[in-house]
Amino acid sequence: MAYFKNEKTFKEECGYEIDGFWYPRVTKIVEIKSKPALYKFYGDMPSHEAAKAMTETSAKEGTLIHETVEKIMVGEDVAIPEKIKPAVDAFFEFLNKTNIHVEKDMVEKRIFHPTHKYAGTIDALALIDGKFGVLDIKTSQSIYRDYNLQTSAYIEALLDEIPSLETRWILRIDQNKTCLRCGATLRPKGGRDKIKKGLKALCLNDEHEWSDLRGVVEMQEFPFWKSDFQAFLGAKKLWEWENDYWLRRVGYYE
Repeated sequence: MAYFKNEKTFKEECGYEIDGFWYPRVTKIVEIKSKPALYKFYGDMPSHEAAKAMTETSAKEGTLIHETVEKIMVGEDVAIPEKIKPAVDAFFEFLNKTNIHVEKDMVEKRIFHPTHKYAGTIDALALIDGKFGVLDIKTSQSIYRDYNLQTSAYIEALLDEIPSLETRWILRIDQNKTCLRCGATLRPKGGRDKIKKGLKALCLNDEHEWSDLRGVVEMQEFPFWKSDFQAFLGAKKLWEWENDYWLRRVGYYE
């Protein structure tokens, strides 16, 4: 069981109060799933504090890209910080090639499922090349399968209100450098330069010849969510088991 100072802290950190009822948050629920890569990252760092500080810095950088892109999608004028300009420039190029329409009141929209008792905040509902669905923006190194749990929960929560939903997309926006010799990539994020091998072996003695920092944008569609939603409900059941003490304290089961 995770430690929380009191019921108020538990409710604030793990969910939302909506119409007088408290719901656990989708992103908090899916955290129950094991994440080996994250555990390895913490294990490789000199201390837990150092790992936590780097994670928080990385999250702030990702949030900056995320918020900037959302403003651009709804037509707002926005100042683009120099440190995320490559990512944003790549996003502008992507927009010029892709037919995306997003309504402002459908961005950062709070939703909930009264039957299954969970809530979340979607990044956007979007019309993309004639299809209507949930658009989730990530600033990660890859598009991970775990994201399907999160987005399936969003779709299921919206279907009664918006039965015209057809699909969901993950839109990944990042920036990195590429070695002109071996094809390796260097991703500067959170105060750490992470190098990932390309198709060839890494340069001898890591003597890379890095390109300028460039933006990376990719979008994948995941139209089939029913099985993902069943997996999400399994994760939710485990999360409820893990936090049963606090859930009883806050009256979740009443």
